[in-house]
Amino acid sequence: MSGPLAGVRILDFTTVVMGPYATQILGEYGADVIKVEAPEGDIMRFAGPMRNPRMGHMYLNANRNKRSISVDLKKSAGRELLLRLAAHADVLVYNIRPQAMKRLGLSYEEVSAASPRIIYAGAFGFSQRGPYAARPAYDDLIQGMAGVPWLAQAAGDNIPRYAPITFADRTIGLQLASAVLGALFHRERTGRGQRVDVPMYEGLVTVVLGEHLAGKTFNPALGPAGHARSLAPDRRPFRTRDGFICVLVYTDKQWRKFFEAIGEPDAFECDTHFASAGARSEHANEVYGFLSRVLEMRGTEEWLALFERLDIPAERMQSIDDILADEHLEAIGFFRKRVHPSEGVLTEMAIPTEWSDSQPEVSRQAPRLGEHTEEVLREAGYTVEQIACLVTQGVVLTA
Repeated sequence: MSGPLAGVRILDFTTVVMGPYATQILGEYGADVIKVEAPEGDIMRFAGPMRNPRMGHMYLNANRNKRSISVDLKKSAGRELLLRLAAHADVLVYNIRPQAMKRLGLSYEEVSAASPRIIYAGAFGFSQRGPYAARPAYDDLIQGMAGVPWLAQAAGDNIPRYAPITFADRTIGLQLASAVLGALFHRERTGRGQRVDVPMYEGLVTVVLGEHLAGKTFNPALGPAGHARSLAPDRRPFRTRDGFICVLVYTDKQWRKFFEAIGEPDAFECDTHFASAGARSEHANEVYGFLSRVLEMRGTEEWLALFERLDIPAERMQSIDDILADEHLEAIGFFRKRVHPSEGVLTEMAIPTEWSDSQPEVSRQAPRLGEHTEEVLREAGYTVEQIACLVTQGVVLTA
């Protein structure tokens, strides 16, 4: 393995999206990520479309650069095996409730006894210091509690709706990866491991309220919650005569040039809605509504050419198929065809960060269930006979 985390070993107890997304990032950074799966496997293995059983598309896109071992943690021998692996690991990451980890005999106290320097990182629904501590949590629930559907309705949708991606899972997954990196750096300086909790609810609330606490940032409040510009009903891709365009006329200079180009050179000075950044923010509904009406009058290509000439940021709205054919992504080799050992030719996305040294890389495709069980156990000192006995007893599963 290469990359900035080369030499770091991570035991990955995570499933679904949030945890696997985080550990995939750490694996791309060079960590040796050992994905610990129950005999039935990560539930995302079953989310189609798929070419072969237990190799669903969402699983494939969140579990590269990992090795898979399958262990029945409900058996005492499975727990002992994992504690043995933990003794040689730098990080253990999980995303079930801490109460469940305790029932498995894998609480922080028990794992750190086997490995005092380990980083024990958990991502789950809620802080363990409050009344919601034991509640289950999923992306939809956390989006709803953090106000994402309410914001959609407040911005003009007829009914509240979740963001059409696993927004909470992926946002908190990034926070989880960041927390692990911070804990590793702390250990590098101090030599001490620690427990790190990354709660979904609190993490997504910080993202939402960082923008929408608004007037209630102040005491007494200077106005209601909700950032007016973000909630403006017409803050969206604008309809043109033949499609949609994404444009941001933002600075005073850009607005002056825009008004001149559409034949209204005096509007910037005369209309108080546009005369300053503060006024445009306060009157976001009117500003976006004006743009919506004007941009319908010309075609997309005509507007794009004009905005390029005026140096005003604008782009065509893209579909998923447009993204797959995007000339910029093609030029940098973002999409690659890679042959998976069992799944055939797959479209693979490049690692989005670029480094002058220690460049992360994709070295493994998402593994089959239990593909590396024997390999990992041999590295931990188990003999061929001991591994065969564990397989016979149903403690571990091999591919």
